Amino acid sequence: MKNIFIVLIALCLVVPAGGVTRITCIGASITYGATLPDPATQSFPAQLGALLGKDYQVSNFGVSGTTLLRKGNFPYVSTPAYQQALKSNPDMVFIDLGGNDAKAINRSHYNEFEDDYHALISSFRQLPSHPRIILLLAMPSFEKDSIGIYDPVIMNQVNPHIRQVAYDEKLEVLDMHSPLVNHEELMPDKIHPNIQGSAIAAKKLYDAVLLPRDAGFDIFKAIKEPYKTDSFYGYPCATFILNGRECKVVKPKRAAKGHPWIWRARFWGHEPQTDIALLEHGFHVVYSDVAELLGNDEAITRWNNFYKMLHDGGLGQKAVLEGMSRGGIYMYNWAAVNPTKVACTYADNALLDLQFWSDSTLLKKDFNLMRVKDLGALKASPLDKVSQIVAGGYPMLHLSADEDEALDPSKNTLLFEQKVKTLGGSITVIHKPGFKHHPHSLPNPQPIVDFILKATEGSN
Repeated sequence: MKNIFIVLIALCLVVPAGGVTRITCIGASITYGATLPDPATQSFPAQLGALLGKDYQVSNFGVSGTTLLRKGNFPYVSTPAYQQALKSNPDMVFIDLGGNDAKAINRSHYNEFEDDYHALISSFRQLPSHPRIILLLAMPSFEKDSIGIYDPVIMNQVNPHIRQVAYDEKLEVLDMHSPLVNHEELMPDKIHPNIQGSAIAAKKLYDAVLLPRDAGFDIFKAIKEPYKTDSFYGYPCATFILNGRECKVVKPKRAAKGHPWIWRARFWGHEPQTDIALLEHGFHVVYSDVAELLGNDEAITRWNNFYKMLHDGGLGQKAVLEGMSRGGIYMYNWAAVNPTKVACTYADNALLDLQFWSDSTLLKKDFNLMRVKDLGALKASPLDKVSQIVAGGYPMLHLSADEDEALDPSKNTLLFEQKVKTLGGSITVIHKPGFKHHPHSLPNPQPIVDFILKATEGSN
């Protein structure tokens, strides 16, 4: 293994041709390519280089067993590879450290994790090349030994620390955990990805490298109300009050051209996998609290005002609408009267018929009803507005838990699907056999993200 690593270092020191972008990857055994038959060609940095082609020089400085922590059992900064990485004078740096820090032997030093990460970042920021630095969350571990690289520790301690560092340093961060969390078969020893798993990682880095961006755009400048800023999984989130209701806007580290965005209808921050993945692709994530107006006229008016503020401020004309549970009512009722402002929809175990809403008092108040049974004549549900929804011409994605005990799929998602298809609309339903109403989303949101990226390509 040492001989292979020496060869890799030697390859890294080749002076690239003029105009070549130098990318340096630092990390531990996963970066190095441990357990792969040929790390020099099969590690994720090597596969990244193959994807990018001749205009890029990708260098692998991974060292097996190393930690981010300076007081860890094998600190990366104590290795010759770290010094070689600094000497490579990169244009971009990917940092993949943290997995080994999840071992029990290293956990007592977590109070120093963020400071140690800041110091590591500073060492690269001070280079003459002033590289673009991207942090990688630790990949999942399927080990059962809680003393070793234990996934609950990765999820609840290591990765949150990395996200906080990314927020503090205003750096990009890539979630490497979700893309493999449902692919234990791609990690034969429970820790290290095989060739196919490394290919998934390489593609994620490839997308980040080539993401077109609008460097000068800042949606926060469009917010005229006082706002406070905090971290949404490592991304800056502005929270403010608009017409008496709380609103949130999260901006990506690098805004994609066209300024695409996803609008969470309800349950802010719940199962945020899709939102986080889209932030990595340069999307904005927004929320306007209209609970519990249930998609009535007041809710639509408030959303119209919020939309105007964001679109006037530079976000794309068409938003992706995201509705979990009763969020489906909010987003589709707004979409029905704003068909040209919707790029696509993503609904998740969605309530689509208000007759199944349990709070009769609230229903009467929201829709000025004397009796709940008058709701049918009002035609206030998405199931009553399928023709207006289909007229928008946008594709719709629904996740449906087949054993949803809270919202009968046959009276909500499946009935909606039937009506949409009858009118020639575009709808895709992903079934979740054996699942109930919770949990929403997917642990690995890639199918949802792929749908949204395809639907929004060129839409703004």
